[in-house]
Amino acid sequence: MGETLANQNLKLDKYSIGTGDRFARQAKAQLQACVQALKSGIEVVPVWNKSNREHTIIGSEPSSVRSAADAAVKALAWKLPYFCDADHITLETVDRFFAPCDFYTIDVADSIGRAADPAEITSFVNRHPELSGRVQMEGTDEVLEITPEHLTHTAQKFLAAVKKAGEIYRKIENAKGAGNFIPEVSMDETDRAQSPAELLIILAAIADEGIPVQTIAPKFSGRFNKGVDYVGDVSQFEREMALDVAAIAYAVRQYGLPRNLKLSIHSGSDKFSIYPAMYATMQKFDAGVHLKTAGTTWLEELIGLAEAGGEGLALAKEIYCEAFAHRDELCAPYATVIDIDPAKLPSPDAVRGWSSSQYTSALRHRTLRHRRGSAAYNSSLRQLLHVGFKVAAKMGKQYTDLLEANEAVIAKNVTENLYDRHIAPVFLGRGA
Repeated sequence: MGETLANQNLKLDKYSIGTGDRFARQAKAQLQACVQALKSGIEVVPVWNKSNREHTIIGSEPSSVRSAADAAVKALAWKLPYFCDADHITLETVDRFFAPCDFYTIDVADSIGRAADPAEITSFVNRHPELSGRVQMEGTDEVLEITPEHLTHTAQKFLAAVKKAGEIYRKIENAKGAGNFIPEVSMDETDRAQSPAELLIILAAIADEGIPVQTIAPKFSGRFNKGVDYVGDVSQFEREMALDVAAIAYAVRQYGLPRNLKLSIHSGSDKFSIYPAMYATMQKFDAGVHLKTAGTTWLEELIGLAEAGGEGLALAKEIYCEAFAHRDELCAPYATVIDIDPAKLPSPDAVRGWSSSQYTSALRHRTLRHRRGSAAYNSSLRQLLHVGFKVAAKMGKQYTDLLEANEAVIAKNVTENLYDRHIAPVFLGRGA
């Protein structure tokens, strides 16, 4: 079993970044950030991700992601690997992604806690006596203490989800062929963080299920709200990440999982305060990571339009006003990953009177290094606009035509944001 899992063909590199492009217009600008990383001496492989929900809201097809990525790669003569991610797919939504995608984020969060067959739980526990007791992992002084009761309880909670992941994986494998895609298992969109001990048990179950998983996305403690900084104890996050990395290394050795298996951190964008911890942990363990940045690019489009002034600024204001008017509808699908204070949202009348700099100062999320002097920054406004891309989607060509007309200023913002605020601090340890 171990040999089979390790014998994959398509492999994800050590460092990779998942980047969203809601309207498939910024792939070249995003790839330029990876080109800059290469010039700085580090290979960061781009993975363009877009979920079924986003395609449905915008009215796009997964093939648009592949077309944009291929065009960017050709334009910039990119010679390293790149991938297109069917983000957060399920058994019901995966089919439309078979042709264009070669990376699959298998989302089984909804199956966590569902009852598994008691006989399968007993069989799993009996099959893994090594998981009961003290588990010492390399690279850390901490020992995982797993009691038989904890092992059984964890299997009860997660085994059905892993079985579902196996079902989805095999459906993709039947369509794509073994080794022709990157599988990720995602459990981050759930109500409670998984402990490192639980992650180790989950990985044992994934190996039993025969999934050659290359990235695993657990939920960490703290809040990973959309488009804003991490809210939580950074030292606790660093401890969890270190133990998770150690648990992955243990599982690779113990269960024959792919050697390049690594953490996938679904940041929701802009988790500046944990980036130094991520870099330090990767250096300590010589580990890779897949950083998923979600919808930051869409916000950089708005910032670029506002900076352009004229029609661009007017449309950026209109998008905010419409988002404000439909905020309950827009926020509902993202209720667990946003914290918006309605009292802090500026009125549409106020925003209509803003200058370019007022709009961009309110929307642009500053890094820790630049946080001082940014009193105008409004995290509630930023989160509302982050989930408000449906407003721009309804505008159709009115929006996309202005993106094309202001390509230069938008592209500059997109590249600088992805490189300076994400790639450089996470993968190079700079500027955090």
